[in-house]
Amino acid sequence: MAPTRTLNVNLILAIFATGLMSFAGVVVETAMNITFPVLMKQFAITTGTVQWLTTGYLLIVATFVPISAFLKQRFKTRQLFLTANLLFLSGLLLDSVAPTFSLLLVGRLIQGVGTGIALPLMFNIILEQAPLDKIGLLMGIGTLVTAVAPALGPTYGGLIVSNLQWRDIFIFLIPILLLSLLLGLTAIKQVSPTKNVRLDTVSWLLIALAFISLILGISQLTLITIKPWFTITGLVVGSLAIIGFFRHVQRVNQPLINVAVFKQPVFNWHLLGFFLLQATSLGLSFLLPNFLQLVNDKTALVAGLIVLPGAAIGALFAPLSGSILDHFGPRFPILTGALLQLIAVAGLAITTMSLTANHLLLWYLIFMFGTGLAFGNIMTTGISALSASQQSDGNAIYNTVQQFAGAVGTAIASAIVALTQASHQASFTYRTQLGTHRAFIVLSGILFINFIVLAVGLHLNQQQRTKR
Repeated sequence: MAPTRTLNVNLILAIFATGLMSFAGVVVETAMNITFPVLMKQFAITTGTVQWLTTGYLLIVATFVPISAFLKQRFKTRQLFLTANLLFLSGLLLDSVAPTFSLLLVGRLIQGVGTGIALPLMFNIILEQAPLDKIGLLMGIGTLVTAVAPALGPTYGGLIVSNLQWRDIFIFLIPILLLSLLLGLTAIKQVSPTKNVRLDTVSWLLIALAFISLILGISQLTLITIKPWFTITGLVVGSLAIIGFFRHVQRVNQPLINVAVFKQPVFNWHLLGFFLLQATSLGLSFLLPNFLQLVNDKTALVAGLIVLPGAAIGALFAPLSGSILDHFGPRFPILTGALLQLIAVAGLAITTMSLTANHLLLWYLIFMFGTGLAFGNIMTTGISALSASQQSDGNAIYNTVQQFAGAVGTAIASAIVALTQASHQASFTYRTQLGTHRAFIVLSGILFINFIVLAVGLHLNQQQRTKR
């Protein structure tokens, strides 16, 4: 007999504890971007080297998230939480005192392991323990972490770098992790028995190879005109690894991820929409602070503060949109949000060559309003189309795709700007402005496709519900 699902204090504190840990992981990821010029000077390293603080972190997260379904079955939730928290804390402590860039990178990689375990944990708790009529609300609050934290990161990093030392970015997160640890150990409960399942090591290695190759290949897009084989090799090897993974899991009894979830069209269409939205969001997270600093001549702190109101709007409407889904279904919040996002980025594309900081703020507010309405509900609707036994696999896939989409969106946006900067003879400011304009056009096209994808997915979802 399944345990009764009730929204009690322990469940709320458990979600909050895992959410704090995930929030810290995502915030520090984007906050570090502000520190790159300082780190390059202090450690005497190049741009290509310092970028490994982000690329290496994303690789580790993308490698560990796919095994979250296995971890959930094999280990108790509290054990996973404790492991993730202590790993993240260890990484923060190491980075706060790291005397060399190598040790700083090691600390970031350790944090990546913690984040890779923590990100799916929050959603698994919600899906497994929350009352069915509150899942939309709680998933909205949960996805608030990964939707808003990237926008808060530059503000946080800018505040620290402008007033203190870059190491304080890590130090100030330590109390948050300690609070998370205290709440989690107190509130997290085990509601389902563990199973003595074995890890499908071959599947894990193939997934790791796929994501490492694809992310490395995409991260080299800026060199596509000089060294195209870097990107081509990464994409080919990554694609072959994915094919190998799907063939392998069909021959094993306990696959790492149950690929039967891909037989559900509603899940697939919403997953594709989720990927396109996340890629666009992280692409904007790269473009906007750089545009404000390099074109509008704003400081890193001011650039971070300008995107902060958008983050607040997203934070406000993420849980509200979950309630809208619970009461009225997914179609209205998802399509309204997707349309607002398309309008906002198209507006940025149309006005780029005369874009002021105030106008950028307005467009970003509209975009984040749309994100708050759509982001969490896309994930909730896609996973809800699966059976209860498949939902932890669906959660692992969504969180894995989210990391990969972020790397893709950032790589595409940065490549367009970099290639434009290299192909024109005008001033650097104009070249950056023109490159950003072209990137906005590409992102607008992605969001147009996204709107169609989500409309198809929601139509199929309605048909599926009618048949029940």
